[in-house]
Amino acid sequence: MEDTLIILKPDALQRRLVGRILTRFEEKGLIIAAMKLVQLRREVVEEHYAVHRERPFYPGLVRYMTSHPVVPLVLRGRRAVEVCRKLLGATHGYEAQPGTIRGDFGISKSMNLVHASDSPESASKEIPLFFQSYEILSAKPADLPWVYDPWEELGDQDRP
Repeated sequence: MEDTLIILKPDALQRRLVGRILTRFEEKGLIIAAMKLVQLRREVVEEHYAVHRERPFYPGLVRYMTSHPVVPLVLRGRRAVEVCRKLLGATHGYEAQPGTIRGDFGISKSMNLVHASDSPESASKEIPLFFQSYEILSAKPADLPWVYDPWEELGDQDRP
């Protein structure tokens, strides 16, 4: 199982799309391991997006991400990073395919509704910026055997 960081950005909240976006992740079979509503501090946003510091859009990105509360969450599942990025679609809404979150709800280049970790390594660095370890649930949901074949998908060696 893999964890990934997702942030429902200010435009997702302002447009009241949080429930609809969360539903897409849950319907796919991903587990919400942590979630909260928070107004991000500038320092957190600057650290999170430090890789973009020299790009011309960086100041606007920091303003945007601190302009309104966001919903960071940790999603868990097999290949969670890859699955989430496919569910989201292309970064720019006008390029995203219909059926993806951005393709169905977005048209903008910069208002793209959701941040998603781009690799398991990024997720492992990003998650601690937003969550303490005790805030992330470790319990397995009861429906897990109905989402994954535990022997084929999860590598359980104790197959009867």
